[in-house]
Amino acid sequence: MTGNTAPSNSQLEEIDIEYMQGWRQAALLFALFLINALAQIDRILPFILFESIKADLSLTDTQVSLIIGVPFAACFTLFLLPLARASDRGSPRFILTSCILCCSVMTALGGLSASLVFLVLTRFGVAFGVAGCTPSGHKLIARKINPGRRGLALGIFSMGIPLGAMVGFAVGGAIGDTLGWRVALFGAGAMGGLLTLLATFVVEPTPPLKPMAGNVEPFLQSSLKLLSSPTFRWLFITATAIGFATVPFYIFCAPFLIRTHGFTATEAGLVIGSLQGLMGIVGSLLGGRGLDRAVRSGTKRLLLPPAVLFLITTVTTTAALFVPTGWMSVLLLVPGMLSFAFILPWVFGTAHLVAGKGKEAMASSLGLIGSSLLGPALGPLFVGMISDAATAAQMPNGLRFGLLIVPIACSLSGITCLIANQRIAALLKPVRNIR
Repeated sequence: MTGNTAPSNSQLEEIDIEYMQGWRQAALLFALFLINALAQIDRILPFILFESIKADLSLTDTQVSLIIGVPFAACFTLFLLPLARASDRGSPRFILTSCILCCSVMTALGGLSASLVFLVLTRFGVAFGVAGCTPSGHKLIARKINPGRRGLALGIFSMGIPLGAMVGFAVGGAIGDTLGWRVALFGAGAMGGLLTLLATFVVEPTPPLKPMAGNVEPFLQSSLKLLSSPTFRWLFITATAIGFATVPFYIFCAPFLIRTHGFTATEAGLVIGSLQGLMGIVGSLLGGRGLDRAVRSGTKRLLLPPAVLFLITTVTTTAALFVPTGWMSVLLLVPGMLSFAFILPWVFGTAHLVAGKGKEAMASSLGLIGSSLLGPALGPLFVGMISDAATAAQMPNGLRFGLLIVPIACSLSGITCLIANQRIAALLKPVRNIR
C-alpha cells in the first residue's frame, strides 16, 4: 500500500489474481491453525518437562534453563529474516512444510538425547522450524485469502499460540508424568509428521514470485528499508513493548497467585491455563473480525480498539496486583489475557498493509523479532531483580512490585498503537473486492 516499500506491485498483482473460497479456504486455515499450534507445542514442551529432563540427564537448573532458553532464542532470531525472505520470494508452501517437518523431526530426536550437547542441538533444529512457520503461514494467508477476510484468517492462525500452549502444558505434562519425557517428545514429533502430510495435500502450490529486474534486494537491506519507514518503526516498537508485557505476565502469574493468595500450583495452573485458552480464542477471533471491518471501511482509527484495550489493561492489571482477594485478582487479570490475543491480528495485519504486497512475511518476521528478543530476554530479569530488591527492603511480597513492569509495558503498547495509528491513517483505503 506504500509505493516506497512494496517492490514491483504490478508484477505481484498479476500472479495473485485468484483467492481461495469455500471449503478450500476453510481447509487451508484449519491446516495453518494446527501447524501453528503444533509449533507452539514443540516450543514449550521442555518447560513442562523441565524436572524430568533435569533428573534423567543429571543436569543443573542452569543447564536446563540454557537448553530451553538461549539456543532456541538465538536460533529463532537468527533465521527469522532469511526464512521470511524465502517465503516472500520463493514458495511459502515449501517453507511451511519443510519447517514443520524439521521442527517435528528435531523434537522427536530430542527424545533420544543422552547428553546435554545432543539435546541443545535438537533445540537449535526446533527453533529453525518454528522460525519459519509464522512468516510462511502469514504469506500463504496474504496470497490465498481475500484482503477483506485476512484479519479473521490471521486471528484463526494466531489461535494456535494459546491453544498450543494449553495442550503442550496439559497433555505434555500428563504424558511426561505417566510415560516419561521422552515419550512426550516422540508423540509431538509423530503429530508433526502427520501435519506435514496434511499441509502437503491441503495447501495448494505457491509458485515463487518473480519481481521485475532491478527490484531484488538482499534481505537485510530490505528489512532495514522497511524499518526506516516511520509508520512501520512504530509498529515494531509496539511489538517490542508487547513482548515486555506478555512474557513476564505468563511466567509470573502463577507464582504471584501462589505467594500472594495461597493458591496451590494445581489451582493456579488450571485457572491461568483455562483462562489463557479461552481468552486466546475470543481475543484472536474478535481481533481478526475487528481488523477486517476496519480495513473494509477505510477508517482512520485502525489501531484505536487495541490501543484502548491495552490502556484498560494497564488499570486492571495494576489493580490485580494489590486487591485483597485471590479471585478478584484473577478476574482483573482477564483483560490482559484478552488484549494479548486481541492485538495479534491487528499488529500483523497492519504491518502487512504498511509493508505492501510481496513483503508480508518480512513484516511478520520483524514483528516477531520485536516481540521475541528484548522482552523475553530482559522482562523476566527485570521482574526478578525488582522482586529481590523489594524483598531485601522488607517489603511484603516483592513479586507484585516486580510485576508492575507488565502494566507499564501495557500502557506503552497502547500509546505506541495510537502513534502508529496516526501515521498509518493516510495510507488506508477501503477494501471492497469481497466475494
